[in-house]
Amino acid sequence: MSLSVAFGQGQQVFGGGGVVPVVGEPETLLLGFIAGSTIVLGLPLGRLKSPRPGLRQFLNALAVGILVFLVWDVLAHAWTPIDTALGAVHSGSGGMGPVFGYGSLFLAGTAVGLMSLVYYEGWLGRRADRQASNASASPSWSAARRLALLIAVGIGLHNFGEGLAIGGSAASGEISLATVLVIGFALHNATEGFGIVAPLAAEGDRPGWGFLLGMGLIGGGPTFLGTAVGSQFTSAAVSVIFLTLAAGSILYVTVQLLGVALRSDRRELMYWGLLLGLFAGFITDMIVTAGGA
Repeated sequence: MSLSVAFGQGQQVFGGGGVVPVVGEPETLLLGFIAGSTIVLGLPLGRLKSPRPGLRQFLNALAVGILVFLVWDVLAHAWTPIDTALGAVHSGSGGMGPVFGYGSLFLAGTAVGLMSLVYYEGWLGRRADRQASNASASPSWSAARRLALLIAVGIGLHNFGEGLAIGGSAASGEISLATVLVIGFALHNATEGFGIVAPLAAEGDRPGWGFLLGMGLIGGGPTFLGTAVGSQFTSAAVSVIFLTLAAGSILYVTVQLLGVALRSDRRELMYWGLLLGLFAGFITDMIVTAGGA
């Protein structure tokens, strides 16, 4: 997705006196709500009744393709301010300070996003083992539900960055650009909703509507929050932090889902699903780019 407006191509907000507030219009917040709420369109797939093994494998692989696209997309946009700073160094119009600053945020955010989930999942596993050995303990979530939660968190961080782009473009008066962004993000968020429930479908875990709506709120709600923040100020540093945190966490869950996919007997389904998931990501990205975003 085109997140260039989140890197300061709209208004400049960090002046000598600090952040210059810009009053966000209700219409701007409505755009963020629409873009984020479409994530619920893919969630009902988690309620499939006993899907056939082949369908489970295909749906899981489709989610992997979507997440692989997201990792590429997020890291590419998080790299934008670093690339710009390097270009300034090459042309002699800038120093190495911004390169080291943005570079440090890029590396730190990716590392924290990835490794925090590694250790968090390990803690959840040990907690589940303790509860299993304690008959009086309340039952914990299944591994599939824990993975769905981690996917929702990673997608939520990514969607916060999308919200920054929507809010920043609208606040700078580029309503047409904000509208195009919303259309593209809304279409893409619908596919992200499916990515959240894919591990549930793969394991035959059929959650209730409350669980699904909760995952939708975690994954899609940050789009609205990012829009509210982006309508007040833009910051390349904030964008880099959230995008790289998202990239690291999405990378983690992608590896987890790949592990599930590699256990399947029909490898052709895995590759077809992976390919179609990638296509879904790139096609929605083309919609945004075609609109001039």
